[in-house]
Parts: sequence; structure tokens; C-alpha cells
Amino acid sequence: MSSKKIGFWSVWALGVGGIVGGLFPALGVVIQIADVGAPLAFAIAGTIALITTYAYAKLSVAHPCRGGTVTFLNQAFGSGLFSGTLNLLLWFSYVVMLSFYLQAFGSYGVSLFTSTQPIWKHLLISLAILGTTGLNLLTANHIGKSQIWIVSFKLGILILFITMGSSHIDISRLEPVSVSSLQSIFAGAMVIFLSYEGFELIANAAEDLVNPKYTLPRVYYSVIGFVILLYVLIALVTLGAEPIEQILAAKDYALAEAAKPIMGQFGSVLITESML
Repeated sequence: MSSKKIGFWSVWALGVGGIVGGLFPALGVVIQIADVGAPLAFAIAGTIALITTYAYAKLSVAHPCRGGTVTFLNQAFGSGLFSGTLNLLLWFSYVVMLSFYLQAFGSYGVSLFTSTQPIWKHLLISLAILGTTGLNLLTANHIGKSQIWIVSFKLGILILFITMGSSHIDISRLEPVSVSSLQSIFAGAMVIFLSYEGFELIANAAEDLVNPKYTLPRVYYSVIGFVILLYVLIALVTLGAEPIEQILAAKDYALAEAAKPIMGQFGSVLITESML
């Protein structure tokens, strides 16, 4: 493993990249659950994530290592049955989260083809697994640099979507949220929290970070704050630019569908490519 350290922007890109990928599978599901309350659901989940990052920032500074959450649990409870059970549950949550992401990856990818045979979706998912496995064989320095380019491309497209979409918003589609819908909004927030979970990757990079005591808190808070704003704006543009019925009809690739009236077919392809 290379001894080269990674800087603020490399780990910031790692954190944002790990989180923003969750937007693509979650957007359609959350709109289905929370309806026009989806932006509020994103904000609620983000606030919970922001509170959680306070603990992560403190623990990462105290124990800067690649073990991340696993190390924190072992330090708190010892290497016994209780911490082992919690780590097993953590591992299971990662499996669920990655399955969620890969399902969306396949759905967005297949939307580019005229043929929607299941074999294409499974092929894309298999390629994604092999690709990310290969990427993890690189050194931390190389991964950090690649993340900056990948995340810059992805964020550039999403910010373009927000900028262009702001002029397509139909206010009548953004009705005030009623008190009776608060339950569905909080249910949506619980689903969305899964899409914020990528901030844990920052803890795993702590050992390779330049000056972790100073840099880690800045990375955590800036990453979550930025992503909350990004998620809320994307949810507002999506709901305001297209009838909710059309969004739900394509909920597995809702963001690509929402891009069509805003950026045309080419924009839909760009959104899909940013997922890929």
C-alpha cells in the first residue's frame, strides 16, 4: 500500500460520491411514499445524518484507522459477542445498501437500451461489481484522485439539472404539505437515510488523510451540508417539472425521466451516465 496521504478534496469527493449514489435509487421510492413532501423528507433525513456525523467526526479523530465503524464498536464494547453482532448487522446493512444501488444501476442502464430484457440488467450489475472491486485494488491516493474526477462529473450534471430545471418548475405541483401526510414524510425520511449512509466511508479513509484531527470534522460537516442542499433542490425540481404520475411510472429511474422535459433526451442520457 502506498504511503502517500490524501487531502481534503479527495476524501470530500469520496464522501459525496458515496452518498450521492444513493439519490438515484431513492428518489422515485421516496416520492412514492412522501408525495410532495419528498423534499421535506430529504431534509429530515439529512438533519439526522448531520447529527450522526458529530459522533463520527469525534470518533474518527480519536481512532483514525481504516476499520471505521467496526473499530469504533470494538473500542466501545470490546471484541465480544455484542460488538460482533452489531458489526454483523452493519455488514448486512451494507449488503442491503449495495443491492439497492446495484438495482438502480441496472434500471438506469437498461433505460438507455431499446431492449429491456432482464439479461442486460443483470449484465450491467455484474460489470458494476467487477469494476468497483477492481477500483478497490488501487492505492488510497489513486482512489482519491479518481473520486475527484468521477464526483466532479456527476455533480456537474446534477447541478446543471437543478439550474435548468428551476425555470421549468410548476408551482401548482408543489402543494403545501398537510399535517395528515407527516407520517408518510417521516416514513420517506427513514428510507432516504439509507442514501445518506455513504458518509461512513470518510471514517475508513481517516488513516490515509493528511492532518485528520483538523481535516476530518471539516470534511464530515461540509459533505453532509452540501448533500442536504443538493437532495432538497433535486427533489423540488423533479416534483415541479413533471406530473407525479409520470415520475412514479418510471420510479426505478425517476431522475432520468424527470430530466426529459428539462434537458431533453440527451439530458436524460447524461443523468443515466452519471449514475453509471
